[in-house]
Order: sequence, then structure tokens, then C-alpha cells
Amino acid sequence: MELIKAIEKERNSKLLVYITGDRRGLETRIATDVFPIFHEHLSRMGKQQKIDLFLYSTGGITIAGYALVNLIREFCQEFNVIIPFKALSCATLISLGANEIVMTPMGQLSPIDPSVHHPLAPIVQLPGQPVGQFVPVNVEDVNAFVKLAINELGLKNEESMTKIFELLATKIHPLVLGAIQRSREQIAFLATNLLKYHIKDDDEKIRKIVDIISRERFSHDYIISRREAKEVLGLNIIEPEEELLKKIISLFEVYSKMLELDTPYNPEMYLSNSGVATVEFNRAIIESIGLTHVFRTVKEIRRIDVPPQPPQIPVPTVGYQERILREGWVLDNNI
Repeated sequence: MELIKAIEKERNSKLLVYITGDRRGLETRIATDVFPIFHEHLSRMGKQQKIDLFLYSTGGITIAGYALVNLIREFCQEFNVIIPFKALSCATLISLGANEIVMTPMGQLSPIDPSVHHPLAPIVQLPGQPVGQFVPVNVEDVNAFVKLAINELGLKNEESMTKIFELLATKIHPLVLGAIQRSREQIAFLATNLLKYHIKDDDEKIRKIVDIISRERFSHDYIISRREAKEVLGLNIIEPEEELLKKIISLFEVYSKMLELDTPYNPEMYLSNSGVATVEFNRAIIESIGLTHVFRTVKEIRRIDVPPQPPQIPVPTVGYQERILREGWVLDNNI
């Protein structure tokens, strides 16, 4: 809270924190369930001249990010984003809707091409798992497959392209392909609308930025550094001075420790000789002065002996059963 107050004083703003943890094995995403919580924080703040969002996330539901920008802007004249480290995918989209983006030297943005999660998506059977898992389909991966057929293999006539599409449709349901195209168009529309807050009266510059971050960086995992965001994309990037930078990094380190971001999840860490434990995991945080909400999962973890299951598991192994007892956002001002 002291760090939040210090940043508010230096920035002459109100600070709102949104951290979705990416601890390996306990990842969280930006989603629509946060709107009532954000509304509570913003209502307590009241109308402000300037609100800064301290943001760390590897992404989530794109329409949730778009709607979050619009919600925060209902309570302020100027909306800015502070990026201590990762603001990827949907978090990059949120940043495009800010008047200015305050980035540390290790701050990161990324492309915003979404992956489609669909009930008819392909299913992959993992070794040792009784049930297959749906695989999200990345929008640009599908587009790249078609480009490969045209540009590299030289398949351009109607008959060959029909065969390529038929092959694609045998691997990915046609309704999923339709959802992919719709998603591709939607992300460009959302980014364009948000950039109108960020860049005034320059439609051509907005179009170029949208093309770069939605289509021209080849991989969703591509990292856009502070320098590239400023010099190549032409975004309004603010480099914090030394004292403010120290406070931003210190605040991020507090949340990193609180959510154990640097510690991959391993169930054995929490089990004693009894082989069973009930554990709380704090996975995301929304915070402002005097008010803290935590996304918390309470799990029962049990060590079990797994008998051989040839050919995937040829010998007996130790396994784990996990049961979620409670999960969701909770008010916790004492964390």
C-alpha cells in the first residue's frame, strides 16, 4: 500500500493493480468475471482526472480486455497503463486503449492474434491421461497454412486450393474455421477502436500498427520490447525516471513473491508423510488503496500409486489426485 501511494503521488493519479499470475501449473487469464470487482474499486475511487492501471498478464479473453478499458474510462478523463514486465496478448490490447504506456526496460508487449477456444476444436490425447484435451486453434496458424500452400508449394488453381481447404476441414471443424475468421476480423476492429484513444486523427498510423501486431510478427510468442514499441510501432511509450522506476519494480516484486510467480507448481512440495494436504493458492490480484481482491484456489492434493499402464506407463509410478474445494475471487485486505 505504501508503494501504491508513492506511485500515485509521483504520477499524480489513482493506481489500480491487475495481476493475473503465470506461475507454471497455476496460470490465470484475463476474463469477464473481474468486472463487478473492478466496478467496486472504481466506485470507491470515484471520478478521477487520471487512473493508472498497473498491469501484469500473459493474456486472456480479448473482448474482456476491450470491455475493461471502456469500464475504467467511465471513471476518468485520462487512462494510462504501467507495465513492469509482461503485458502480452490481451494485456497488449488493453495497453492500446491507454493514453500513454509507462514501460520499464524489461517491459514486454506481444502480438494480439488470438487463439480460438471452441467446443468443436481438435482433441489431443496425452499419454497417461484418460480424457483428451481440446486444443485452441491460433488464428494466424491457419492463415499461415493457406499461405504455405500458395506461396511455397505453388498451389494456386481452384482445384488444388479446394483440396487444401478440404484437408484443413478434415483436421479442424468448418465451424471452428468460421470462428477463426470472425475472430481475426474482430481483433482488428477492437484494436483499431482502442488505438483511437491512444493516437489522435491518424487512421493510417493506426492501420499500420494493427497490421503489425495482429499479422506481421509471425508468432504469437514474439516479444515486443520497449524500444520496438516506441520506435517501430510508434506507440506513446513513457520511460519512467529512476525513482519511479524503482517503485514500479519494487511493487512488481511484492506481487511476484505473493503469487510465487518464479516457483513452478509441484504437488510434492505440499505433501508430508501423510500423503494428503489442503492448500490455498493465490493466483491473481486486483488491488487499490484500502481494497484487495484475490483469485484463490483451495485444493486437496493426494499422493497415489499408479499401477503400470503399458505402453505409456511401463512401470509403477507415483501420481497425484487433485480436487478443487473452492475457487474464485475473494476479498482479503489482510493478505
